[in-house]
Amino acid sequence: MRLARLYRYPVKGLSPEPLKTADLPTGGYFPCDRLFALENGPSGFASAAPEHQPKIKFLMLMKNAALAGLATRYDEAAGVLTISKEGRDVAKGDLRTAEGRSAIERYLSDFVGAPEVRGPVKLLEAPDGFRFTDSKSGFVSLINLASCAEIEKAQGARVDPLRFRGNLYVDGAPAWAEADWPGKSLRIGGVALDVLKMTDRCAATGVEPGSGKRDMDVVQTLRMNFGHIDCGVYARIEKGGRIAVGDAIELI
Repeated sequence: MRLARLYRYPVKGLSPEPLKTADLPTGGYFPCDRLFALENGPSGFASAAPEHQPKIKFLMLMKNAALAGLATRYDEAAGVLTISKEGRDVAKGDLRTAEGRSAIERYLSDFVGAPEVRGPVKLLEAPDGFRFTDSKSGFVSLINLASCAEIEKAQGARVDPLRFRGNLYVDGAPAWAEADWPGKSLRIGGVALDVLKMTDRCAATGVEPGSGKRDMDVVQTLRMNFGHIDCGVYARIEKGGRIAVGDAIELI
């Protein structure tokens, strides 16, 4: 097996950013992943005492498919988020400032619009040791590309693996081999990942990346053809270090 692709998602619900390398912290989260979220009306989230919140409290693809039509890029060093639509920059803001956050909030509130926007859109930043992941155990997510290929065959149409919004995309494993990974470890060079559980899927997978069109029901395809609604696994970073596209992956 090898590591075929790497992605981070700085803002929950917005576009992925491809990476060539990533430095995984022991016991932590995938770097700069789901670091921000867009609160859709008051969620009850408190940065001083952060607790995992259901994704329905935020703007996200399951309910707000149009978000997939936006391309975003986050300059971590400068703290600047840029939003593009159809190749043109439409909003930019320094997320370290109230003014910069407001620029992003105003644009997305108008872009998504009523009735999907239930209240003030507020950009939240995760405090240290917390991330806005769908699952409490969403430290790192892995997708088996062979399983994606089987879903594509069952669907009878192109299924972009990015519909599953994983961090690590694995090549060279048999389809659905990941069902046997929970409770085992994956080694990528000096990095060790303890696989925790399979990842169940929702209606967000029915949205085409890059267009924002809801064009298929991947959850139903999974249920009818494979008897489950899972694709991918979550893992904990047992031993950190640098990983890179092309690295060999060993199942322990």
